[in-house]
Amino acid sequence: MTKDRIILGIDPGTIVMGYGVLKIAGSKPGLEAMGVLQLNKYEDHYLRLRKIFERVLGLIEQYHPDELAIEAPFFGKNVQSMLKLGRAQGVAMAAALERDIPIFEYAPLKIKMSITGNGNAAKEQVAGMLQRFLHIPDEAMLPQLDATDGLAAAVCHFFQTNNPISEKKYTGWKDFVAKNPGKVRK
Repeated sequence: MTKDRIILGIDPGTIVMGYGVLKIAGSKPGLEAMGVLQLNKYEDHYLRLRKIFERVLGLIEQYHPDELAIEAPFFGKNVQSMLKLGRAQGVAMAAALERDIPIFEYAPLKIKMSITGNGNAAKEQVAGMLQRFLHIPDEAMLPQLDATDGLAAAVCHFFQTNNPISEKKYTGWKDFVAKNPGKVRK
């Protein structure tokens, strides 16, 4: 039997940070919350980082996630943007580390691939698939696609860790016998 768990997904950004909270009851995922943190009103980059740290800690206090799934920065043409994104990701990770929450990083391509089957899918396609998969009503969908990107990181992590085939791994016959004593006849 699978234990209930909560996954916090983060789409880091220094202008907009998206997040999604996924609650898994048994093996059934459901939307707990999603939203964005608007940071463009703050001129100071360091103040933005502080706001990210505080918001992630707030989400942790509110939802008590078991794991954090976060989108990894991707290599773009603009090195400065990539550095800022890496800092945003780092502060979100520091908040999780502060509360001893395990962190799982996923490349944007991996997240899109796990949600839509296409690593080059548009943000709108990802949002549409999440809405159908999690049965999210239209009125609960947010106009900012950063929110569904955060949720997508959480759902990607759910897919990666909820594979029923991978639950029973054995290192050999001795391990199989030790874990399945009722299946062995002498």
